[in-house]
Amino acid sequence: MNHCVEIRGIRIGEGAPRICVPIVERTKSEIRNTAETICTTKADIAEWRADWFDGTPDFALVRDVLTDLRATLDRIPLLFTCRTAKEGGETAIAPDAYASLNKAVAATGLVDLIDVELFTGDEIVRDIIAFAHAHNTRVIVSNHDFYQTPDKDELIRRLLRMQELGADIPKIAVMPRCRKDVLTLLEATREMSEEYADRPIITMSMSGTGLVSRLCGEVFGSALTFGAVGKTSAPGQIDASELHTILTAIHRNL
Repeated sequence: MNHCVEIRGIRIGEGAPRICVPIVERTKSEIRNTAETICTTKADIAEWRADWFDGTPDFALVRDVLTDLRATLDRIPLLFTCRTAKEGGETAIAPDAYASLNKAVAATGLVDLIDVELFTGDEIVRDIIAFAHAHNTRVIVSNHDFYQTPDKDELIRRLLRMQELGADIPKIAVMPRCRKDVLTLLEATREMSEEYADRPIITMSMSGTGLVSRLCGEVFGSALTFGAVGKTSAPGQIDASELHTILTAIHRNL
């Protein structure tokens, strides 16, 4: 069994997949309103998608929102993500600025995890991870393909690379072009989880076709899934409360 990652009492990698709810808003007040709503749900983790925020990458504005989020979310773990345009995000940001922003956020003590994109470059990724770990912040290393599903061996290769670089949790999300692509993602998840992973992993197939992959993580080996409160951050996300009901039903019958 993969080692768990525990954050604020939430054990990722044990039992049913944990539910992460993204905050995809433009203004501080909208961000706070969504965070308040998340507090009324079954969410395990909140993700602030800072690439949606009008103030990014101005660190003073980002820090102000983070301070507000930490107070609002109380004990709910907070994941900071600035998704770049090349991986489906809302912001075009140079690698050096991306690294500086993530390191500055990790140093605040206001977030529990940061998301770092695998293809930022090995040296930059290693540097961000080392800095984050020195400031007691965990790191999800991620890759998103909104156009296709690579073959099984390539999916596993990317997940292994994330693990080798020091990710606390490797994550990959891909777009299916057909139903067989969803099976490819699930088989890669099973093989990685059972044969290679020494930590939790997160995988998903996007869109309605891939929705099943967001529900069956406990069976195939994905430790966290994303549900929505209002706006979605990726195709195929469903309401967090519906997601919790389904995950609980699957867990009870395994």
